[in-house]
Amino acid sequence: MITVLKPWLIWTAGFLSFPIAGLAGGAVAGRVDSPLAALAGGLVTGAVIGAGQALCSSRRLDPLRWIAASAVGMGFGLLLGAATVGYRTSLRDLALMGFLTGVTLGAAQALALTATTRQRVVWAAAIPLLWALGWTVTMLAGIDVDRQFTVFGATGAITFSALSGALLHLLHPVRAAVRPRTRIGSQS
Repeated sequence: MITVLKPWLIWTAGFLSFPIAGLAGGAVAGRVDSPLAALAGGLVTGAVIGAGQALCSSRRLDPLRWIAASAVGMGFGLLLGAATVGYRTSLRDLALMGFLTGVTLGAAQALALTATTRQRVVWAAAIPLLWALGWTVTMLAGIDVDRQFTVFGATGAITFSALSGALLHLLHPVRAAVRPRTRIGSQS
C-alpha cells in the first residue's frame, strides 16, 4: 500500500507548482486577454508546472521531455482555448477553455511519457477532462477568475493533481527497488 500511496502523495503535493506557475506566467504575460498573452503565459506556466510534475514524478518522467512538452502543450492549448472563448471567464467558458488547453497539453505530455508507459492515449484523453475540472472547481471555490489567470487556482490544482496522480500510477506505476539478497553466513 505504501508503494502506491507515497508516490501519489508526492505527485499530489506537486499542486504547489500551479500557483507558482500562475505567478510566473502572469508576470511574463499579464492577463490572458490576447493571443500573445495566452501563448507567452501558457509557455511559461506550462514549463513551471512541467518542472514541478517532473520533480514529483518519482523518476517516472524524463524532466527535459516533460517540461518541454508541458510548455509547448500548454502554450498552444491556452492560445486555442482562450481565443475560442473570446477570453471570457464564465463557468462554461472556463470549462471549455480548460478542455481545449487540455487537448494539446495532454497530447504533448502523452508523447513525452516513456516508451514503457502503457496507454498513452488514456493520458491524452483524460487531461482535457481534468483541466476543465480544475477550472470548474476553481470557479466554484469563489476565486476571482475575472483576472484572467493562466492557470486555475490551488483548489483546482489539488483536484487535478490528485486525480492525475492516480491516473499516472495506473498507467506507469513506480517500480519497487529490488534489494540484492544476501546469503546466510556471507560477509556484506
